[in-house]
Amino acid sequence: MTAEQLKQLETRLWKTADDLRANSKLTASEYSFPVLGLIFLRQAYNRFIIAKQQIEKSLPVHPTRGVRQIEKNDFLTAKAIFLNETAKWTTIANLPDSADIGEYINEAMRNIESEYENLLGVLPKEYNLFDKDLLQRLIRVFNDESLNDVSGDVFGRIYEFFLNKFAMIGAQEGGEFFTPPSLVNTIVKIIQPNHGIVADIAVGSAGMFVQTAHFIEEEEGVDPSNKVTFYGQEKADTNTRLAKMNMAIHGLEGSILQGNTFYEDKHDLVGKCDFIMANPPFNVDGVDKSKDSVKKDPRLPFGLPKNDNGNYLWIQYFYSLLNETGRAGFVMASSASDAGHSEKDIRQKLVETGAVDVMVSIGTKFFYTRSLPCTLWFFDREKEKDAHRANQTLMLDLRDVYRKVSSNLHDFTPEQLANIQAVVGLYRGKREVFDKTVSHYFSTINDHLSQITAQANSLADKYNKGLQTTFEKLLPKVTLAQWNETFDADDIESITQLATAFSKTKLTYNNTAVLQTLTKDNTDQLKKGKRAYINFLKAINAFVKEAGKKGDLRKQKEWKKQVLDQLKQMELDFVDFSHTLDQVLYFNKEAHWLVSRFPKSEYADIAGLCKVVTKEEIATNDYSLTAGRYVGVAPQIDEDFDYEERMAEIKVELQSLNDEAIILAEQIQINLNELGL
Repeated sequence: MTAEQLKQLETRLWKTADDLRANSKLTASEYSFPVLGLIFLRQAYNRFIIAKQQIEKSLPVHPTRGVRQIEKNDFLTAKAIFLNETAKWTTIANLPDSADIGEYINEAMRNIESEYENLLGVLPKEYNLFDKDLLQRLIRVFNDESLNDVSGDVFGRIYEFFLNKFAMIGAQEGGEFFTPPSLVNTIVKIIQPNHGIVADIAVGSAGMFVQTAHFIEEEEGVDPSNKVTFYGQEKADTNTRLAKMNMAIHGLEGSILQGNTFYEDKHDLVGKCDFIMANPPFNVDGVDKSKDSVKKDPRLPFGLPKNDNGNYLWIQYFYSLLNETGRAGFVMASSASDAGHSEKDIRQKLVETGAVDVMVSIGTKFFYTRSLPCTLWFFDREKEKDAHRANQTLMLDLRDVYRKVSSNLHDFTPEQLANIQAVVGLYRGKREVFDKTVSHYFSTINDHLSQITAQANSLADKYNKGLQTTFEKLLPKVTLAQWNETFDADDIESITQLATAFSKTKLTYNNTAVLQTLTKDNTDQLKKGKRAYINFLKAINAFVKEAGKKGDLRKQKEWKKQVLDQLKQMELDFVDFSHTLDQVLYFNKEAHWLVSRFPKSEYADIAGLCKVVTKEEIATNDYSLTAGRYVGVAPQIDEDFDYEERMAEIKVELQSLNDEAIILAEQIQINLNELGL
């Protein structure tokens, strides 16, 4: 299944499932966990079938007793859950209408839990709260034929997608259990967790662990379980269950324990972790600091903060759990970077260790339930042993780097994430990611330019040898003359020139110095070609509409069929052409963002974006770790402002707002109906 097919499947499944919720009496919180449980059951069955087929091929054959029977332990080796007949998805999907489906699924969940101690008390068993019809329709949603043969990873992605969507609508503790993928990915790409102990002591739904597994699979092509060991801790029962189910659905193993991190270290991890990742709750008040477990906590090497805010407890936990070469990346309230009094004293001690590696300022609207900005902190204990590195911290201000998803939500595109990772790599003196990223951009642009050349030539050919021939053959001379007057030959010429202009264009990157991306003249020519194509299609449509009104043409079925068939194909071709051209412009824009700032393929301080600062500079600035205080402001240049592109963005934003308005109107109507109004 391709990425695009998976995206379409996720969207379709979510829309259907969410429509069912909207028309039920259940709240998002009541609905979300059982739905995630159905995804778990569907995935468990698929993994069971695949594992069963693999096991049967390798079962030993006894000379007299024949093939050995399949056992539960065989499935453990295959990293699958053994399911008896009552817990299989096919059994559940084919239950008779007379069955108590809710209680049956509850029992199936209990059955699985009884076989696997790590899942005991984890799976949802609230299906009796669902109306029978709603449950049947939900089962049909996940009984989709397209899910029959997909791998476990596809279900993992679907589970993540649903977690994301439920967070957006405020399910499960206001979305606090879920860290937006952009922030998780930023943390993972900067600390690169690829070995040893990986811990998250505010584990939420275990998104950090799942993304770590994806990172290892994509970067190294190996089974994550052979590289890392996961340890998690979570205060809330529901979140602990979500995390364990998330791990299970991704085929991951780890120890996730329930406990209040402020008062206990359930895994005894001080000084043992290779990597720490977390999104702890911000600005928590009311921590009882009079307890001995807090006052004598070995996780607070720099002292107990005197105020009630818990931020500097978390910050010290993350530092103290690392081993001598460990790295940490975590989300923190922006206010913590400049906090005063005892918190400033703790921050000073942290800076003086040399472990503060990177500080990243993130703009507003990256969270689903709050719009405040945040900061990503990164520690590297290995820096402490190198005097030069220990005296350096990268300040990275990304408040102006984002993609606008909707009016109240921002994120990073995959390319923006790659650019961020490339900048940090250059700071660390490692060019590999930068080289890989630029090479990828250039090869992608080249591939799409080749497609544009072929598509532009095809259009000109189809017009010259197809549509024009049809016109000349079937149109009366007067009508043909009208077409020739209406048609602007410069449009076809512009498209032909586009094909010629880029037929030999090839961006290259030689790993010693970055060469230029496409110039402004190049991109203007691409946009001109797109406008010419649009004008050409408009001209044909207008002409066909007017010509079809004439009595002599209305009778010519051959004219109508041939012209309309060719016009329809040209419109379909334009969709492909437009997409290809937009991809060239997009990847060129991202390549230019990176190349123009680092033309020598080496790190450099860039105003408004990044600056490497020393301990002395930090001390001079009152030990502030706010990136914007150091990087300055980038010069504003409006001469190349692309109004056409901005109008396209505004159109997308308007559509998003309209979609939100429809959803809100539907929800208001549902609420009124529930109130009997």
